[in-house]
This record gives sequence, C-alpha cells and structure tokens, in this order.
Amino acid sequence: MDNVLDLDSLFIWFITIALLVLIILPQMIKILREYERGVIFRLGKFYMTKGPGLIILIPFIDKMERIDLRVLTINVDKQEIITKDNVTVNVDAITFFRVVDAEKAVIAVEDYISATTWLAQTTLRSVLGQVELDELLAERDAINKKIQEIIDRQTDPWGIKVVTVEVKDVILPESMKRAMARQAEMERDRRAKIINAQGEFQAAEKLVEAGKMIEKTPTALQLRYLQTMAEIGEENATFTILPMPISLLEAFQAFADKNKKE
Repeated sequence: MDNVLDLDSLFIWFITIALLVLIILPQMIKILREYERGVIFRLGKFYMTKGPGLIILIPFIDKMERIDLRVLTINVDKQEIITKDNVTVNVDAITFFRVVDAEKAVIAVEDYISATTWLAQTTLRSVLGQVELDELLAERDAINKKIQEIIDRQTDPWGIKVVTVEVKDVILPESMKRAMARQAEMERDRRAKIINAQGEFQAAEKLVEAGKMIEKTPTALQLRYLQTMAEIGEENATFTILPMPISLLEAFQAFADKNKKE
C-alpha cells in the first residue's frame, strides 16, 4: 500500500514539475531573429537590449519587448489640402521608416508606428499648404525631400529613421483640370505663333541677303530665272516652256524709258 502511495506521489510530483517547466520555460528562453532586438526590463526598469539569437530571461522578473528593425511602410490616407494659391486638392503619400534605436522606440513613445503615422499626416498637410499647385506638380522630388527631413528630425528622439517619403497621387478638381487644359492649349498656340514669326523673320533675312547678292551679281538673277523655268517644266510636263532672255526684257525696258523721255 505504501509503495502505491509513493508511486502516486512521484507521479504527482512529476506532473507538477512538468507543468512548471512548461510554464516557466517559455518565460525564460526567447529566440530573436536577425532583424529583431529585445528591449529587456528588470522589475520595471530598463536593463539592456539584446539580440539576435537565444535570450535567457529570469521568469516573472524580466520582461521583453520585441522590436522589428526592418523598413516599415506607412500609407498616409488621402488628405484634402488647400495649396498656397487657394486650390483644393486631394493628396496621399507613402512613408518608409525603420527603427535605429530599439530602446528609444520603446521608452520614448507609446506606439512608434501610430505616432509616426499621425506625424506624417500632419506634416504632409503643413508642407503642401505652403506651396503652390505648379510647384506641387513640377517639383515633386524637392517636396518629398522636405517632408522627409521634417519627419526625420521630429522622430529622431524616438529612435526612428525616416528613409523616404513619396507623394503618390495629386487629385485635382474637374474645373481645375479644364482650366489647366485651356492654359496648356493657349501656351501651345503662343509657341506656334512665335515659331511662325521666327520663320518669317528668318525668311525675310534670307530674301534681303539674296537681293543684295543679285544686285552685286546680275548673272545670278538669270540663273535663278532658268532654274524656275526648269521647275515649272517638271511640274507641267504637257506644256513646252521657252524661256525669254532677260536681255530682251531689258531692251524693251530701255525702249519704254526712251519713249517716256520724248
């Protein structure tokens, strides 16, 4: 009878010890991946940052917070923003950031992801409200860099590094789209008129140069006359064109001048 009691006691002790091991062991042993760090608090006070690899903790005394050091992405929802020139647009953006100091990310801010998200939204509204619509559309890279620098400076005490900020979509009202289309059309018309005027000016310059050349060399006029006749003959092959010498025309002109004098 005593042997049976001893076996039962041993079995109970074995079950108790096994349960304690199953409860305590997960509290003692933690395994952190390469991109993870563990911020350890001992009796509520910061103790140290460990990882990656195998971490041994004192059960019920040490507490650990896991921090992911990989680049995280925040999608900033569409914001209705009034630009500096009083144009209402809807803008959204995406923010890339990562934790560079796990201790600060846990101690300095309650929830670093939420805090960075709200900060990105307010900074986006603030910066875009200080630029005009043309700047927002044409200088996207400069605006992205400015937003990134502001957020990075404010999140630095939290141990956060903002890698980049990208403004994704700028949605304009339909009336503004039509106005911009009219402006672009008028700009194209203006450029076409300028190009046409420049062509006329250059053509006039060449005609003046040609006139001066012909004035100095009368033979050039005769050659140009024969060339024109040849071009006309090619275009109208059914006709026969006999060129009239320029000298004959000059004789008629001299005869007419003589009659006028008389």
